[in-house]
Amino acid sequence: MSNALEGPTPGFLVWRLSMKWRVAIDRSLAPLGLTHAQYSLLASLLGMRQLGLRPSQRGLADHTGLEPLYVSKLARGLEAAGLVGRTADPSDTRAVQLSLTDEGRAVTGRAVEVVHRLLDGMLAPLGGLDGPDAEAFTQMLTALLDVPVPAVTVPPTKE
Repeated sequence: MSNALEGPTPGFLVWRLSMKWRVAIDRSLAPLGLTHAQYSLLASLLGMRQLGLRPSQRGLADHTGLEPLYVSKLARGLEAAGLVGRTADPSDTRAVQLSLTDEGRAVTGRAVEVVHRLLDGMLAPLGGLDGPDAEAFTQMLTALLDVPVPAVTVPPTKE
């Protein structure tokens, strides 16, 4: 039985919110020459650097949820733009480590400020970025992301 008349499903709302967020980020970061995917990579690199980490492309893919091949493509483009450095991992010749250049740190810092202002505005109904409802919302999202995707099979068609 469909609940289409009862209202949107949580999955539909998550998808809509994700699309709204992606478009808002793309528009807000366009003046800096960045896309949402590029920002995700750069901001993750900045956060990991602040923790003393220098991730591989694979590690960054795992952290962001982006496909490793896509992270590689993004990293090459960001390297060509002078924002990211790519070097061989001394402990694994198959791996490539990523780091922000000085220009990359400057651009990422500006981008993080823009995104925080945007997020604070989008979370206004929850009291803003630092509101208690936003914290609870973040905890719920984290719990959902921590759940493994269940294996679902399509039942055979009846003849």
